[in-house]
Amino acid sequence: MFHGKHFDDQLNRAADWAGIGLGSAERQALGDFGRWLVAEGVEAGGLGPLESSRIVDRHLADSLVFAGVWGDTPDRVLDVGAGVGLPGIPLAITHPQTTFTLLDRSGRRCHLARRAVRVLGLRNVSVDQGDADLEVRRWPVVLFRASLPPNKALAVAAPLLEHKGSAVVALSRTSRPKAVPPAPPDTELDLVCTDPGVLDSPAWLLRMRRTEPRNKDGTNS
Repeated sequence: MFHGKHFDDQLNRAADWAGIGLGSAERQALGDFGRWLVAEGVEAGGLGPLESSRIVDRHLADSLVFAGVWGDTPDRVLDVGAGVGLPGIPLAITHPQTTFTLLDRSGRRCHLARRAVRVLGLRNVSVDQGDADLEVRRWPVVLFRASLPPNKALAVAAPLLEHKGSAVVALSRTSRPKAVPPAPPDTELDLVCTDPGVLDSPAWLLRMRRTEPRNKDGTNS
């Protein structure tokens, strides 16, 4: 499942769409993470019991497409509700110069994510247990894969973004969303869909950009 032409083709389609260059080391690490997800992540309840058969498309390749939406490669990324490390760990593998912080409320999921980081030997990933509503740092990129409803994710992300920072929220892997939440003040929204054939089914993602800078006290200019 995690090697060979079919595996490479699935990853390459997502990586090419996202503008990621995949070398043999990245493919090996993504395969190692996929094997860990099956062996430990699913077993521990970090993913559903039916996910083992679709790790590559629904979790590894799906994670990579976030990089095709966030804009310029950031120096820091916050992954909110990261669970066992999705999408943060696949993106950290393919973006070694970017620092990723995986944030999750659950101590059990944080323990699993830290275990994955150790197994993979990733030096650009940290795992924090906490609530995004209490986060005080400002970020160039904030990611939400499946952690919050879209309207809540946008509301949480808006105060966390630097000027011109982006939040990327996963919406659907089945069909075009019937409705998109309104943009919070001082932000703009774009609805993005992967091209046909990139994944086994289209992925719809919502990108929010902060359009106004902040003063030192956190208010808008």
